[in-house]
Amino acid sequence: MGGSGGGGIFSGRSSPRDLRRQVRDSENRATNDEFATQVAQLIDAELGTINQRDKEAIGGHVEEIKRAFGHEIEGSLSLLFGGSIAKRTYVNGLSDVDSIVILNKSELVDMSPIEVKNYFARQLQRRFPKTPVEIGNLAVTIKFSDIEIQLLPGVKAGQGVRISAPDGSKWSSVIRPDKFATKLTDLNRSMNGKLVPTIKLTKKILSKLPEDQQLSGYHVESLAIKAFEAYGGSKTTKEMLRHFFANASEHIKLPIKDSSGQSIHVDDYLGGAGNLKRRIIGDSIGRISRSMQNADGAQSTDQWADILNTEL
Repeated sequence: MGGSGGGGIFSGRSSPRDLRRQVRDSENRATNDEFATQVAQLIDAELGTINQRDKEAIGGHVEEIKRAFGHEIEGSLSLLFGGSIAKRTYVNGLSDVDSIVILNKSELVDMSPIEVKNYFARQLQRRFPKTPVEIGNLAVTIKFSDIEIQLLPGVKAGQGVRISAPDGSKWSSVIRPDKFATKLTDLNRSMNGKLVPTIKLTKKILSKLPEDQQLSGYHVESLAIKAFEAYGGSKTTKEMLRHFFANASEHIKLPIKDSSGQSIHVDDYLGGAGNLKRRIIGDSIGRISRSMQNADGAQSTDQWADILNTEL
């Protein structure tokens, strides 16, 4: 006679409908896990590509630049990366790499920013005769084959640095470029090191936008700080990318205060709060956010590859 053991699946504890639902849920979890793994692998591969740059070569360029000036300058000169290299968010060909050349007790201190900038250009052209050197409104850019480096004249002032005013006619108020880098570094640490990779991928994704909607690297990094200051979600690059784009579409519409003191806002180039240009860029970022949602909804690695601007 049949016993009354309670271990069978048809023991009365679960109906056939419940069992079918449990099977479907289990299958869905397996599918979701597989999709998450595939996207994570895709993201890791893209980060690997982004990180393929020769750090030693960049360091070599820095030393070459120092030598181009060092033998003619009294006192000391140091190259302080205030841009993407220092904050490790550099993306080859996409980042603004601003290098503040700090002059301390040198013959150049009494010169105007325009005179110093012209001096930089002459020294670089003499040292690197076959490398393009361009003079901009505020900085001198030297275009090596693997990286462009902008040299922004800076004069030591107490705990800070003075850089050129926007018109280049005089030195600005004291700035603290180290403050922003410290803030970003601390926040990245609290995000288990995932913020910097998220920023790198964000820059790559945003590079697909039309030229008139491109954001500066400093602005992207400031938007990231804004988006993740109170973040409590999953500390994975994929989820942090989704969070950034979901929030940046609104943050872009309001100016962000510049913590380094380089300007009143990091995004003055976009104009005032809520203007047309900000709204247009916000809409573009919002579309990217929706594309991420749709890719997850369809569980499509192809769609994520398109978002990341890469190939499977």
